Amino acid sequence: MNATTTAIRPTDRRAATIVMACLGVFVAYLPITTVAVSLPAIQRALHTSTAQLSWVQDAFVLPMAAFIMTAGVFGDVHGRKKVFQAGLFFCAAGAAVALCAQNIQMLWAGQALAGLGSAALLPTTLALISHAVPDFRERGKFIGMWAMAMLAALAVGPVIAGVILDHFSWRWIYLLSVPLALVAMAVAAPLLTDSRAPHGRKLDWPGQITAAVAVTALVYGVIEGGADSFTATKVIAALALGVVALIAFVVAEKRSDSPMLDLAVFRSAAFTATALVALITFLGLIGFFFVLSLYFGMVQQLGTLEAGARLLLVPVAAIVAGAPAGRLMHRVPTRWMISVGLLLIAGSLLAMTNLDTDTSYGSIAWRLIVLGVGLGLVTTPMTATAVAAVPHHLAGMASAANNAFRQVGGALGPAVLGALLSTRAVDSLPGHLSDAGVTGTQAHTIVATAKEGGLGAVAGMNLGSTANQVYGALGDSLLDGMRLCLIVAAVLALIAAACAVVLLRRPKQQTSTGAARTADVAQHGNPDASAENAQAAGTAQPLGHRRS
Repeated sequence: MNATTTAIRPTDRRAATIVMACLGVFVAYLPITTVAVSLPAIQRALHTSTAQLSWVQDAFVLPMAAFIMTAGVFGDVHGRKKVFQAGLFFCAAGAAVALCAQNIQMLWAGQALAGLGSAALLPTTLALISHAVPDFRERGKFIGMWAMAMLAALAVGPVIAGVILDHFSWRWIYLLSVPLALVAMAVAAPLLTDSRAPHGRKLDWPGQITAAVAVTALVYGVIEGGADSFTATKVIAALALGVVALIAFVVAEKRSDSPMLDLAVFRSAAFTATALVALITFLGLIGFFFVLSLYFGMVQQLGTLEAGARLLLVPVAAIVAGAPAGRLMHRVPTRWMISVGLLLIAGSLLAMTNLDTDTSYGSIAWRLIVLGVGLGLVTTPMTATAVAAVPHHLAGMASAANNAFRQVGGALGPAVLGALLSTRAVDSLPGHLSDAGVTGTQAHTIVATAKEGGLGAVAGMNLGSTANQVYGALGDSLLDGMRLCLIVAAVLALIAAACAVVLLRRPKQQTSTGAARTADVAQHGNPDASAENAQAAGTAQPLGHRRS
């Protein structure tokens, strides 16, 4: 047998690269919904306060948001295969630590390690696909597969958690991630095609440090402000530090010879639009999932598996709708595909404002399906446009930045909407208690407990014969808070749609091909890659051609 027959063919390596990229993003996103629906069980098992419990999810999201751009640079400089393997290792290590956690602090540590792993996986998986599939029309299809793998992880998470929690301890929700990540590492070692940025990028330590500090401080300030008060000293200090670090980041990137985030990419209206859409959309959607899980658990009193089965409708519908989105990107202008998807999301959120305690499964289901269809129409073209809107050699930077905006929005969503939910629910609780016939000292004690520890703390009180009345009042108060959150999330989706319509406009035709190429060279010195990527962005135009 000669070397020709034993060598791995380039087409096989490309297929393996795409499969590994999809598996990587699946591993990265699996903990998000799996842990989210398991929080009540974790709270009971570890006897945590509401504030401690909120940091279980945030311990995962914060390092992901803070270090995702840094991971993109490491991949460009040292090779994306190495960063991909490191990401899988950290995901496995984090899951193993969480699996063995005996207290909340150990669980936080495991979540943080897994978050670092996810930060490494998200930009490298997209960059690997971009390198393996240089043809922009074909690439859209595979980016669609990547987006579907991400949604699949969000879809199966609640079901996995529901089955495990019905039969085993909460900690076993982390078991699947360990062998999945380790097997992926073993398979990727011989098969995955490595790549790196060909234009001599180097590590930008000032930019990486200031970006990590800015994201961490700002997200921490918002989370703690929502949980406590935005006038608290630690919150003001964190937000001030975040603003200072953000200014320092901008200054550092402008002065850097090899910036982590080349600020020139924001001259691209397409890239700017997708960044804003990612931030705003995920702020509203992840916050909505947080609020809806409370509705299913506290208002409708559903078990974890039942709640997970309902939440499953959103990502499943997104997968079904998103599958053809990659193929349609070059036939339907991306601005309209993204805008229509966001309008469907806004409409479904507004339609859910009339949910009450007794709303049937069928009545909720069609709203969640419409929401999922809208999400499917947004995710693939948003991701593909972000990568295609910049020169080919900056694909890793673009994917990392787009994912960073997405994760910052995802981190802020539960904090912002959770704060709105708690404030509105606690404000309306006295009135609902009075309507239920609970007054006097008991009502005062219940309201004080809710203000200090959240609505969930009331469930742990000795309520005596008035328990049913109090639970009914709590449910009505939570519905008031949920309706406010749904309206806010819908408005955010409409703002994102407006950003897409305004910024993703079709460029004016250049008077000559030579003029277009000259402008391209003046902007970034890589006209061929820019022309390709402008076409790949659908209606988006290359850097410097954003004025319509």
